[in-house]
Order: sequence, then C-alpha cells, then structure tokens
Amino acid sequence: MSTRAPTTAAAATTTPFLWGVSTSSYQIEGAASEDGKGPSIWDSYCRQAGRITNGDTGEVACDHYHRYAEDVALMKTLGVGAYRFSVSWPRVLPKGRGAVNEPGLAFYDRLVDALLEAGIEPWMCLYHWDLPQALGDLGGWAARDCAFWFADYAALIARRYGDRVKRFATFNESSVFTLFGFVMTGQAPGIVDRAMLHRAIHHVNLGHGGAIDVLRAQVKDASLGIVHNIQPCRSATPAPEDVKAAALFDAYWNGAFADPQLLGHYPALLADLIEPYAQAGDIARICRPIDWFGLNHYSPHYMKAWDGNPLGVGWGPAPDGIRRTSMGWPIEADAFRDTLIFLSERYKLPVYVLENGTANQDVVDDKGEVDDPSRIDYLKSYIDALGEARAKGADVRGYFVWSLLDNFEWGSGYSQRFGLVYVDYATQRRIPKTSFRWYADLIRSSAGGGPAIA
Repeated sequence: MSTRAPTTAAAATTTPFLWGVSTSSYQIEGAASEDGKGPSIWDSYCRQAGRITNGDTGEVACDHYHRYAEDVALMKTLGVGAYRFSVSWPRVLPKGRGAVNEPGLAFYDRLVDALLEAGIEPWMCLYHWDLPQALGDLGGWAARDCAFWFADYAALIARRYGDRVKRFATFNESSVFTLFGFVMTGQAPGIVDRAMLHRAIHHVNLGHGGAIDVLRAQVKDASLGIVHNIQPCRSATPAPEDVKAAALFDAYWNGAFADPQLLGHYPALLADLIEPYAQAGDIARICRPIDWFGLNHYSPHYMKAWDGNPLGVGWGPAPDGIRRTSMGWPIEADAFRDTLIFLSERYKLPVYVLENGTANQDVVDDKGEVDDPSRIDYLKSYIDALGEARAKGADVRGYFVWSLLDNFEWGSGYSQRFGLVYVDYATQRRIPKTSFRWYADLIRSSAGGGPAIA
C-alpha cells in the first residue's frame, strides 16, 4: 500500500555515509519543572517507590537544558555529521494540547541553531517516551484520541522548526514503550493490561501515520522516518512451547509497528487481537510513505514460555560462551549484520542505524581519564558487521552511537553508562572517554565514507 521508492546498494555507495550520535530528552535534559514544562508520565513513574534503581529520577539528569552549548561543542570536536535527539512533548505543550509553552519551544530553537552553526544536522524525534502526564490521565496511548493529539503536536513542531530541521522521526522504539508500559512492566505508565496494550499499539500506529502526513504537508524537503528497535527473537530451547513463545514475541517486538506502517498489515499472530480496536480506513491512515528506516539494535532476544505476564513470554538464557554487556545483553555482531540485510530486503528503504552501543561500569582513573576498551571493541565489531551487511547489498547509510553522554537509563537509573562522554552527575563535569577519541578518529579517517563495501 506504500508508495515509497525501492532503493539499491548502488544508491548507498553514492550517498555520503552519515556518522552521528543520539540522545533523548528525558534521559539528558533535566530541568523537569523549569520554564513552564509540564510533568511527563516518566516524572510520575520515577516517583513511585521501587520503580527505578536507587530511586533515581530524570529531575536533573545531565542538565543538558542548561549545558546544551557545551554538549554541542563536544559533538563538533567529535566530528559527527548529525545528532539525533528528541523533543519533550510536555516541555512545549505542558498539558499535551492547547496552550503552548514558549520558553520550551525557545530551548529547541537554541539547540537547533547551535547545531547548525556547528555544521551538525539535527535529526529531531517527536516522541521518545515522555508522554505528557495530562494526556496519560486521559488514557494515554490506550485512548484513540491520543493519535490525534500527537498529530496536532507534530503540526506545532513542523511549524516551529521545519524551516531549519528536515529530518524527522515520529517515534522511538514503539515496541519497547508499549510492551513494557502495558504488560511486561519496567516502563511508564506501569500498567499490566493486555487489551490496553493492543489498543496502544494501534493508536501509536495511527499517530505515526497522522504525524507523517502533517510533516509532509508542512515541511518543505522533509526527510521522514521512524525508529524501530529490531532484534531477532530466538527460542531459548527447542521445546515447542518456547519456539511458540519466541514467534509470538517476534510479532509484537519486530512486526507490530513496522509491518502495518510499511507493508499495510499486522503480523498474522496479532491481526485478530488488534482488529477490535481498528476502524474502517485505519490501515490506509497508518501506511504512509516514508523516506528511511531508523534502526536501533543491541542484541538478539532469547525467549521462553513463562506465565509471569499476560503474553506468557519471558526471557531465557543465551547460549553458553556468548559475552554480555554490563546490562546483561548478549554481544552478537553477526545478528546485527543479519538484521540490516533482512530490513533492506523486507522493507526496501534506506536504513540508518540510530542507536547502537554498550553499557559499561566506567570509572575515572587516577589521571582523571576514563578508559573504556571494551566499548571500543564492541563498537568496532558492530561497525565491521555493518560493513559486511553493506557488502552483501544492504542499503545502510548512517550509524549513530548510543549515546553521546552517560545518562538516565530508564529503570536502571544512573547505574549504567552508555556514553562516549562520562558525566560526573554530582558536578556535571563532562569527560570524553577513550571511545570518544576512537570514534572521532574513525570519522576523520572515513572522509565522508562508511564501513568498507568489498
């Protein structure tokens, strides 16, 4: 049903490869109640006892709201061509709709202008999980109206920034914030209700389609996409019940959003579950032409049958001998390569990797430096795998490290560090890590090219 044009590996070889870094609003901005910002569902979730490691919150985070100029200067030193960040919906619309908050809008004006002055292309994501609490009180994504509130918010963003920003993503990782927010726990709003999950999936898809139409109509030369977290879902054992569980989770995790948005249908395992919440014409509203596929990828999932949530699915052990990050995620660069090839073949869109990276238990040494060789090893292996995917015909045009800064890592609070830059949260001092210098050298040596295509 989509009218997007097919792409080829040949096109990728003639398009400059884009190196970047990514962050998100709630994870770095802080200033959670300053300058008219309204509360988000994550502000509320963090105040609930036992939700976040060490009781951490995003109240201050990396104080990027006040220190954005320093962070842009770091990006300029790094040499990235682009920066993907998100807008805090409740910062610009404190109630989620209605009256706008000019100081919040002005913050993103300053950020965008600073990026452009530094020669860094802004990639603006409309939604990275921090729904205004006022809309959460009205049902949030489980309410069909939320799709239309989102489109109205997209129109505000388009009008304000479309003269300078051309790259927009509608959502980041819809599968994560719906699955963990509505059935598997660990994310705001912290509800366990399977029917609400299915409503939320459909309404997020509707919101995506509506926002794409608004951005396309209002932003000249817009380049539009969405960011999906695509990870192979493998059975932890050969047991039939575990094989079935892995297939079901794959439908939710990898297919519930990309398939209706790009192929015009829900995965077969989900279609009947979503159907009660769909109205005539909804699929046409969802399946709108976009220009690129944003990929976040870290590792495969190993799944098993489990009765601890309404889906009957849980995490099983990875095979013996596979290394893991400090988050416990398997390190398997081959799965990244295969995912890139799969996406290019299935959806026939240029792919930009908008998150990839690893958490470490980084520390400042006696010299005041942060040496993180394991992060360098991780990034090198995954970037090499990206080159292998390109050699096999995958149309991959960019790679963004998660993350520029150590930050608030959702349920893990500040206990996990993903950044190329170390943040001392007590002083807000930024310390570029060894991986920062390694990535800067890689970007300089690429001279506008990407990982080699054999």
